[in-house]
Amino acid sequence: MIILKKNSFVEGALISTIGIVLCKVLGIIYVIPFRAIIGTQGAILYSYAYTIYSVFASLSSTGIPSAMAKTVSEYNTLGYYDAQERAYKIGKYLIVILGLISFIILFTFAPQISYLIIGDIEGGNSIEDITFVIRVISTALLFIPILSVSKGYVQGHRMMVVPAIANVIEQLVRVIVIVGGSYLTLKVFHLSIATTVGVATFGATAGALTAYLYVINKINKNREILKRDELPKKEERKLTNKIIFKRIVLYSLPFILIELIRSVYNTVDVFTIVRGLVPLGYDINTAENVLSIVTTWGSKLNMIILAVTFGLTVSIIPNIVRSATLKNYNDVSLKINQTLKMILFISLPMTLGLCFLSSSVWTIFYGYDSLSVKVFSFFILQTIINSFFYILVDTTNALNNPKLALGTLLGSFILKAILNIPSMYFMKFIGFEAYYGTILTTMIVQLLAVIYLLYKLRKIYSLSYKSSLEPSIKIILINGIMMLSLMIIRLFLGDFPTTRLWSFIEIIIYASIGAIIYFYLSYKNNLFNIVFGDKFVNKIINRFKKGRDL
Repeated sequence: MIILKKNSFVEGALISTIGIVLCKVLGIIYVIPFRAIIGTQGAILYSYAYTIYSVFASLSSTGIPSAMAKTVSEYNTLGYYDAQERAYKIGKYLIVILGLISFIILFTFAPQISYLIIGDIEGGNSIEDITFVIRVISTALLFIPILSVSKGYVQGHRMMVVPAIANVIEQLVRVIVIVGGSYLTLKVFHLSIATTVGVATFGATAGALTAYLYVINKINKNREILKRDELPKKEERKLTNKIIFKRIVLYSLPFILIELIRSVYNTVDVFTIVRGLVPLGYDINTAENVLSIVTTWGSKLNMIILAVTFGLTVSIIPNIVRSATLKNYNDVSLKINQTLKMILFISLPMTLGLCFLSSSVWTIFYGYDSLSVKVFSFFILQTIINSFFYILVDTTNALNNPKLALGTLLGSFILKAILNIPSMYFMKFIGFEAYYGTILTTMIVQLLAVIYLLYKLRKIYSLSYKSSLEPSIKIILINGIMMLSLMIIRLFLGDFPTTRLWSFIEIIIYASIGAIIYFYLSYKNNLFNIVFGDKFVNKIINRFKKGRDL
């Protein structure tokens, strides 16, 4: 039986990150057999459904759960245990209603959404097929929201193990349904590609339901630890259900708007890439392929890196709220600086490594395709900027400054929407492939947003980034040395054949060499202690020694 316990900021961040990374690894491993089963057209159809669904899933399952984590953390810090329980009940009622509304909208307007994606363009997937798979995946909206709010309740207690396991369970069930269901549907029962993709998308529903049952079971078995049956304090009685309801709604709105705008970043690409590339001379199949790389298949690989950011976000929100509630802004500054260092230390070498090995990585998961490799090798570079962008927006909102967070996010989205198609024309004009324009646009607008948020946080909260400056320079230099070393080695080893076996061998060779160089130089420069803290590093070392002595 798993006993819930509070985790420190770094522990919580790493537990959440490990869970999310496992989910993302599962989420890309299944792609190898899945794409082999459904082919390119089926993969594109799947990406259409999943991209649109992601917008509604984010809208219905992020605002209130994030507000729940924030509210529970606040009440828990103050010792208002009865209020936190009432907040959880109110949040569940709200999220069920929101999920139901989202399901009805997506199911009802699926034909109109399908037309917006492809218009009158023929030769690819039909509007009827896209409508069908969108309607199937919309059923997940009945379970994803209630799962998310329950995980948010546990995370608000700064307890990260059960939510992390729930994430893995959800993804594992989803992958089993996707691979097993699609194989049976197409290869055994010989049904259509659209039906096969529909069965695959139902995996999201099955995974969410299974994970929800797991989380609820753990919450019910740990009532005493979660202090679910505590009597209300005298000052707590002033917090009526109406007041708690208003607080949850007010906390939710910024999170909902943030996730909505964040999700439509992808929909900008969905609605502009095909319509932008075809007039520039690209055929429909090439344009759809680029779209699927940017919105689905390349994004799945990027998500391994972004999992670090998501794990940090899950941990930083309740910790930042706790410090801000106690008005301990020195601790706020410490956690923000530690977060920035952790992102750079973990995400930068992963980003550069995937870029360096883009051909081999793509070949292993999807099979070699020159167009896909060209797009992905540039697309992966935007991930490091995404990481800082996402964490700073969420941190700003957690500090009760939703106007700044929303304003920055909305401004960058508007720039993305305005510049996406013109940037394709510009890249074509200067002699580059037009599809690089949409990726470059995302990188530029989000980099500007990162710089702006760092400046505003420093000005408003008197934050100092001095403790991050020197370690960041060291991390960048060490990454530069690592990449230069790998490039020199490649000059001697040459290019590997573009098969899955040789691609796997190439990844093992270069990843091993790169990791040895990076970790050795990091150790010599004391970066482990600087980034993760002496207390956490010593705790890990002591656990290792105890295990070795057994």
